[in-house]
Amino acid sequence: MQFSAILTSIVLTGAALVLTPSPVCAESRDVARVDATVLDMAQAYKQRDRKRLSSLLSQVRGHPLEPWAAYWDLSARLDEASNTEIQNFFTRYSGTYQEDRLRTELLLQHGRNRDWVAFNREFPLYRMNDDRSVRCYALLAEHLSSGVDNTAQVKDLWLGLKEADEGCSAAAEQLRKDHTTSSTMVWQRARLGMENDRLRVVAQAVGIVSPGSVQTVNSFYLNPRKYLNDKLTALQPKTRELVSLALIRLAYLDPAEAAAEIDKLRWKAQLTAEERSWVWGVIGKRAAMKLSSDATDYFSRGQATAMHDDHLAWAVRAALRVGRWPQVLTAIGAMSDAQRVDPTWVYWRARGLLQVATEGARAQALLLLESIASARGFYEQLALEELGQRTTVSERPAPLTVEEKEAARLNPGLNRALYAINIGLRAEGVREWNYSTNLHVRGGMDDRGLLAAADMACHHEVWDRCINTSDRTKAVIDFEQRFPMPFKASVVARTSQIGLDPAYVYGLIRQESRFIMDAKSGVGAAGLMQVMPATARWTAKKIGLYGFQPHHITDRDTNIAIGTGYLKLVLDSFDGSMPMAAAAYNAGPSRPRTWRGQTGGPVMEAAIWAENVPFNETRDYVKKVLSNTTNYAALITGQPQSLKARLGSVGPKDAAAPDIGADLP
Repeated sequence: MQFSAILTSIVLTGAALVLTPSPVCAESRDVARVDATVLDMAQAYKQRDRKRLSSLLSQVRGHPLEPWAAYWDLSARLDEASNTEIQNFFTRYSGTYQEDRLRTELLLQHGRNRDWVAFNREFPLYRMNDDRSVRCYALLAEHLSSGVDNTAQVKDLWLGLKEADEGCSAAAEQLRKDHTTSSTMVWQRARLGMENDRLRVVAQAVGIVSPGSVQTVNSFYLNPRKYLNDKLTALQPKTRELVSLALIRLAYLDPAEAAAEIDKLRWKAQLTAEERSWVWGVIGKRAAMKLSSDATDYFSRGQATAMHDDHLAWAVRAALRVGRWPQVLTAIGAMSDAQRVDPTWVYWRARGLLQVATEGARAQALLLLESIASARGFYEQLALEELGQRTTVSERPAPLTVEEKEAARLNPGLNRALYAINIGLRAEGVREWNYSTNLHVRGGMDDRGLLAAADMACHHEVWDRCINTSDRTKAVIDFEQRFPMPFKASVVARTSQIGLDPAYVYGLIRQESRFIMDAKSGVGAAGLMQVMPATARWTAKKIGLYGFQPHHITDRDTNIAIGTGYLKLVLDSFDGSMPMAAAAYNAGPSRPRTWRGQTGGPVMEAAIWAENVPFNETRDYVKKVLSNTTNYAALITGQPQSLKARLGSVGPKDAAAPDIGADLP
């Protein structure tokens, strides 16, 4: 990789970033020493060591990553920096990711301080516009200045946040004061917090509408049964929403007990139909996540139109699991417009309509399938097969022109991103790369620009940016960019040796690490195939890889040998089922053994089984690995491929079959 070319091509001159040979960096500086200083500043920023940041900044002037160093220094002391210093930073680093990142932090600071004059001065210059809290502050500023009721916009932003948030809660609190109808939004936020086990979210929302009830909420979070069994609870006129929250908490802990509780006469009298329906949605969702056969009945006892989109998604999954297609159609029909157009629900709606014995329903189903059918993803590929087609490699786009490649090569943000990644600042490099290729910011890229940027990343073997950037094209697909095959000789040799499909291995690596050699997860999985240390040691012994040491796991060939060896053992233990083996690779073998059901249970198509995987991450993982595998197989063989054939069906283990792989970690 010619990162020296990147180094010598970027230099700060005055207020602008220009690309030209740099004697400052190439000749006058000890590059390794200054790189080390940049890394030192990155560490000091994490520790918020303001003194060290300021002392080191002068040493990186003229370095390609000077904008990062200047950002770290100013960001760490933004609360005390003068407006002149901040504006000088914006001018010097105009157009950069660092300028917009600092402006995000400044806008949040102005919002917290309720300095709307300063906020409104800076907000029109904010290009990223991806921070929900900033956007909520903007809506609050708009409401305060004009009195407009923008509850709907605040609701969309706030209810989509998983954690407690100051900006959106401030907007919601003001709207609630000025428009009493906004209380509904606040209680819905509390409900979502409770069903997702986020007590801080619940307390923050309840504190807006009923500050005196926060202590009560904290109490029944620990023991909802005690609160619900208190006779006074049913007699108090203003406890309806608190009762709903307590029932939701009980449903999270024990859906069957919550179902019995909500059926009691006093709650039928006290709660509205909407409140009862929401609680039934939570009960159904929690039961469905436990793969309970009672889930569909629970969902049917509430009104689908009063349930949240997440409840309805689980209502569809539960209905698919037991083959209740009318319930599938009802739940999808009640979803919001935004959710209903997701390929997941387009596909299952089409499948549901195909069960209806009318020509009109069939015609509608075919239109839905045609609207998503492609090689772009799991359900898009399944739609292709419903239409009688298979996944093939699409024709490559027209070759990139010299001018298109040059535009990418001369892009300062892309160069800075690659340099950051090369010296170990992957997170910073990835953020700057994504910013530089984003259509929503000034100078963002169309499909051809994305292909050129992806080509640049591929050339430098920064495979995750190559893949992710190429994945974002809309009108064209470059299969070789989206599905690269680094280390092909090693992968093919190893898979041939142990009888494993190389397309499956590539499909898994693409999802696991994006071919990042030194990738490491938050739980310690490492290398191309993201193997856990204990699993690596066990597998090394199992496959006869003697002399293995923990640090060997990031060696390319060792990681491939251990990862493929473990995958083959897992695949054999699940009778060759690719979806179950993928689930086991991600979540551990014991979980898919449970998810496949007990002896005598139903056998279902694997697409339905995969959609019912209780863990969001594993569900997404299984679908993406199998979709990737199908596309890699089309590339490797040059022949049309079937995703359905790889999925097969899933059911309980044959009681008479030998128990292979019981000791798998």
